[in-house]
Amino acid sequence: MTLDTRPSQHAPELRAAARHIGRRRFLTVTGAAAALAFSVNLPAAGAASAAELDAAKITENPFTLGVASGDPQPGSVLLWTRLAPVPFQPDGGLPAERVLVHWELAYDERFRRIARRGTVIAHPEFHHTVHAEIGHLDSGRVFYYRFRTGSWISPTGRTRTAPAAFDRTSALTFAAVSCQAYTDGYFTPYGHLATEDVDVVFHLGDYLYEYAVNSVGGYRNYTDRTLPAVFNRETVTLEDYRLRYALYKSDPDLMAVHAAHPFVVTWDDHETENNYADETPENSVPPEEFLLRRAAAYRAYWENQPLRSPQRPAGPDMQLYRRLHWGRLAQFDVLDTRQYRSDQAYGDGLDLPGPEIDDPARTMTGETQERWLLNGWRDSRALWNVVPQQVNFSQRKLDLTDPARLSMDAWDGYRASRRRILDGAKAAGIDNLMVLTGDVHVAYAYDIKDDFDDPASRTLGTEIVGSSISSGRDGADKPATWDTYTRANPHMKFYNGLRGYVTVELGREQARADFRSVPYVTRPGAPIATAASFVTEVGDQGLKPA
Repeated sequence: MTLDTRPSQHAPELRAAARHIGRRRFLTVTGAAAALAFSVNLPAAGAASAAELDAAKITENPFTLGVASGDPQPGSVLLWTRLAPVPFQPDGGLPAERVLVHWELAYDERFRRIARRGTVIAHPEFHHTVHAEIGHLDSGRVFYYRFRTGSWISPTGRTRTAPAAFDRTSALTFAAVSCQAYTDGYFTPYGHLATEDVDVVFHLGDYLYEYAVNSVGGYRNYTDRTLPAVFNRETVTLEDYRLRYALYKSDPDLMAVHAAHPFVVTWDDHETENNYADETPENSVPPEEFLLRRAAAYRAYWENQPLRSPQRPAGPDMQLYRRLHWGRLAQFDVLDTRQYRSDQAYGDGLDLPGPEIDDPARTMTGETQERWLLNGWRDSRALWNVVPQQVNFSQRKLDLTDPARLSMDAWDGYRASRRRILDGAKAAGIDNLMVLTGDVHVAYAYDIKDDFDDPASRTLGTEIVGSSISSGRDGADKPATWDTYTRANPHMKFYNGLRGYVTVELGREQARADFRSVPYVTRPGAPIATAASFVTEVGDQGLKPA
């Protein structure tokens, strides 16, 4: 990727710590790790036995950032909240003391029929976030949940468990969302999605952006509030990332959609830094310094997302790829295409194809994750195999020339890696493959071809690319590149540049995708509409207008 020769914008404490540690060694340097609060084991005995805050002394609402749930499993749910009476303050308005939080899970919205209740500690080491994993529940049913501490009760959330492993459930409806730049507009699509009847939401990355947010919220152009100056800088330190999550999670539409549906999340680049690749940053800073920043970003991500304990990071490493099932109907293989990828070819950006993108030594997923995916497909008994991931998977020629430019950041820049994935799907006998994608701030629908340069070649599956929630501002129904892209890529069946999301209904005979869009996000109140709908049939992959 292109290296930026500007001076490092990283905080002095990161630069100072980086001088004392080697490449990927700082986990063994306890002093540096402790000083930067990057240890993510359970709190040490001394911290855990420290004073407990008397919750009766919390005089302001601590549930300002709402509630969330995630990664539904048969018989188990994961519930999240964070205590922050003053969310835009670094300490959230609480002292560095642990807080006892009560949770309730009920069969009904009024909590008259309680399924389970219990307590969990909100530790200051985890910024008073709560991750409550609740098991021994009925599979395949809806639950309602809430938290309480002191005299304060959180908003009510709605979640659900997945069907039992061998349940032959006949239908599942999910949404795919991505890319929510606070500065680019309101999160209006989330307000609409909160009212939709979906079982689960897949967030495909760019939950936040590292860029500065000015006092008027960028293109939101606030006139009724002034955002604190602490947001008007790029996120670098742990405190920076934590505060940025507080800003994003204070958005009422984002809070509403989290309360309405369980989320399955994976990141892309902006949760850390634009277009980073494994240890390689966008800018010309030492790798060990970047890894300190990555550790801060990963820790803040885990703290602020409804993730289970296996995803808790260790320094700059976090296993985010994981597998979920929806009975025998669907297997979801959630990928991480940032943490393990080879550096982008030819300095990143848009470039003509060359031998580097076909180098079998280069990888998008890393060898371990790739093997995990292919082995999972070989063992799959699901009717649908769905891959929620980040960047454009299908070939996307950007010109009508031959050769045409390709994006080096997408799978086009890692063609050998993509070839192994497609060959693995064929070898495993995967008949109903669907790839879910974010990143590009537009909506696409693709047929995944065995040979993208031969329109007559076999269709191996479909790729559904949901547009952004707000990134790219209002967008356009037909972007300037619409004619070029649709002519250059005959397997591209749909292209739309408005903001929104996609809902997908999986059934035993077909899948249906509805592309939902709003006409604007730079002011609130936009209506929602369906821009297009497509179906693909079980055993006969290929998108057809619905």
